Order: sequence, then C-alpha cells, then structure tokens
Amino acid sequence: MRLNFSLISVASAMVIGAAGTAVSADVKLPSTIAWSAYNTGTTGYNQSVAVGKALKDKYGVSLRVVPGKNDISRMAPLRTNKVQFVANGGGTFFASEGTYNFAAKSWGPQKIRLLMTATSKANISLGTAADANIKTMADLKGKRVGIVRGSPALTIGAKAALAFANLKFEDVEIVEFGGYGAMWKGMVSGQVDAAVASTVSGPTKKLQASPRGIFWPDWPHSDTAGWARVKEVAPYFVKHTATLGTGLSKDNPQEAGSYPYPILITREDQDSDLVYSMTKALHTEYPNYKDALPAMEGWSLENQTFKWAVPYHEAAVKYWSEVGVWTADMNTHNEALIERQNVLAAAWATMASMELADDKFKDKWMEVRAAALKAKGMTP
Repeated sequence: MRLNFSLISVASAMVIGAAGTAVSADVKLPSTIAWSAYNTGTTGYNQSVAVGKALKDKYGVSLRVVPGKNDISRMAPLRTNKVQFVANGGGTFFASEGTYNFAAKSWGPQKIRLLMTATSKANISLGTAADANIKTMADLKGKRVGIVRGSPALTIGAKAALAFANLKFEDVEIVEFGGYGAMWKGMVSGQVDAAVASTVSGPTKKLQASPRGIFWPDWPHSDTAGWARVKEVAPYFVKHTATLGTGLSKDNPQEAGSYPYPILITREDQDSDLVYSMTKALHTEYPNYKDALPAMEGWSLENQTFKWAVPYHEAAVKYWSEVGVWTADMNTHNEALIERQNVLAAAWATMASMELADDKFKDKWMEVRAAALKAKGMTP
C-alpha cells in the first residue's frame, strides 16, 4: 500500500498561488550549508551525503552533514541555527506537537516546516535477531527490546510495534541505549533481541552478517485490531509493504508499516530564499543523485507525501505550486496544521510562569496542551 495520503496529479490538480503563471526562480545557495541527520552509516546519513555530492557537482555547494545520535541532538543545532536543515525521522512529529522529550521545559512545541519527504520501498519497522526466534510480533513477549534515550521516534516506534501484538513495555525487557548506533551494536553483540530501524539502515547489514542473523516479522495488514492499536500509539504510521532492505526483496517482502524518512525540515523563520532554492535544487537535481543508493527513489516527485502531520514551509509551498503539483486540498491541510502549531504555541506560552519540577511540569503541560486542542475541536 502506498504511504502517500494524497498523491499529486500534475495534469488535473487545481494548483494555488502562482502556479501556471510564475516562472521558478534561479537556485541561489550559500557556499556552505549544514544539516543534521542520523548517525554515520545510517540510511538518513548516507542519503544526505549523496545529496551533498549532487549539490557540490552542480552548484559548488559544500553540504556539511552533522550526525546526531537522537532526536534532541539533531534538533538542537537547528534551534540555534548551527544547521539550516535536518534530515529527520518520526521525531519531527513529536517536536511539532511538543510531546515526549519535547515536552520538557527547555523545548516545548517547535514551529518546524517541511521541504520534502522521502518514501521508498523500505519500511520503518522492528528488526529482530534471527536467533531470538521471533517469527511473529506476539513472540516478542519476554524478549529484550532496545530503545534510545532522547529519541521518542525510536521509543514510540517500539511501543507501536509491541502494541500491534497487544504488548506493552512491561511485557518485554527494555534495554536503553545512548544512541541509535549503540543500540544496533547491542543487537550484534547479543544485548538485545529487537530494535526499530529503517529496513535499509546500514547497521542492519552488520546484524545480518553476524552469527545472529536478521529477521523482520510481519505486521499483517489484515489484522485490523492490531493496526488500530498501532494508530493509537503512533498515528503517523501507515501500512506499507517493503521490498527493499536488509534480507528483503520482491520475493521476500515485509508487510508492516512506515512513514516518510528522511523528512527534510527547517524552522518556520528560516530564510525563504534559502528554503526555496534548496527545495528546487533537491527536486531538479534528483536525476543526479537517484542512483547513489536504492532508497534514493524516495526523493522522487511521485513519492512525495504532501499531506503529512507537519506543515510545509511557505517557500516550499511556493516552489511546489510553481511546478504545478500543490493543490487547494493540500493547502487546506497545510493551513490546518499551521493553525494547530499556533494553538500549541499559545498554550505553551501559558506555561512560562509555572514553577514546577520537571516531571510535574510535563504532566501539567500535557493537561494544558490537551485542553487547548480540544477547545479548538482538534485531537490532542
């Protein structure tokens, strides 16, 4: 099943803004750009490097890719403008919503914006060590499951996977790691039996090559109750069948779930000319980086997800409108997401005067957040 909520139709789309009348502006990028990504060796990092080569070859731009071991370490340099973009994952959703690690006093809901997303034939799923004999998701009961400190995307991904089998953290042995790379090293060394990853992530290949081996149990799409539980934990997950990944192929697919990854994001207040130029460069240069890695197909126009859970930057909207793929329906969806962020920001502002201990602060924020969203008819 295709991940895209609403796939564009260039021939028939009702486009907004300057579509059909404006001519795309030239790409104007600074000589050096920085963005953060997952650890070295991950598919997010490797895809970023491939994009960087294309930008260097075409525009003479140096893209500095800064690896981050968790969501906080990837987002922090964006907030301080040490990087202009982040090639992020599911943590994008939590940052926008101000939940989990982003419910802390030092964070709160972030006004972040999308430029592009990437949806390939890979899944974001729970990989297991073959020697752990986990054939179905129900077999996870009593097994050791890895999570990463400071990475709600990986932690909630694990919760969602367990929820599919009607399991919770108390039904397994949770092993916490300081980073994604460390967690997957733990898979190879025998510290854990299961962990979340993209099926094309580099560390999964090391597990496959080890004596333990790798296996990706299915989340059968026919299990409606299981998928209802997944959606309760992680509403951004969508049914998806992977034919790309470590140990996977067209003849050996995995029926599970995914979401766009990487998701290229920036701040709401990022320079519009920079955002426009980066969006255009990534789109128009796709033929020059698409063959760098199998998962690069996710960056193609046909694999874009224009209606996700976080809004697009206005400069990205301008570009996608000019090339005729941004529809009125997409714009309505985007405006609703921006309004949601505004409601969350206003609610967060009321927390400034509350002198509470960290845990009590988070609890109070989640109450205030839910009340603010419900008052506007929005789902908390």
